[in-house]
Amino acid sequence: MPVFSPGEGIRRRRGVLLLTRRGARPTPPRPSRPAQLRALLAVLDEAVAAQRPADAAVAACGEPGPVSGQAARDCGDASSALLRLRARLRQLPLTDPDLVEAQAYAERLLAYDQWMVYQSVNLAFSVHPDARTESARLQLNGLGRSADDLRRLREGLQLEESAPVHPTRRTG
Repeated sequence: MPVFSPGEGIRRRRGVLLLTRRGARPTPPRPSRPAQLRALLAVLDEAVAAQRPADAAVAACGEPGPVSGQAARDCGDASSALLRLRARLRQLPLTDPDLVEAQAYAERLLAYDQWMVYQSVNLAFSVHPDARTESARLQLNGLGRSADDLRRLREGLQLEESAPVHPTRRTG
């Protein structure tokens, strides 16, 4: 006869009761491809809009002379915005393979943008500044290629959304 620790029998009974009371929940219907595309584009539109202040914040960290405290605050705001957008992007319930691929690519681009903002603050407000750090800081001039790639990704998906569906082409 098995020996149970105190309270284990109650937990087991509660678990059995919970299991018997709960029924199988119906799975929500899979969103259509156009709905998935619209959801992805909504987040990408916000991401592209968030790039302008992030780009300006990174560029401010690379300006000659002392970096202002406002640049640090702008970088903090930009980093927070990019983090929120990455989280929203990850939460999209995409199932279409090419949209899942676009989602992953956009997430990588936003992660790189966030890393650039972080590194620009590190270079601008280095605890031990030296000639190499200052040289690297002065080369900062914005987010660069990753921001361009994200805009191109969004534009490509916008073209896909606005393109008429050919009668023989299957969707969803």
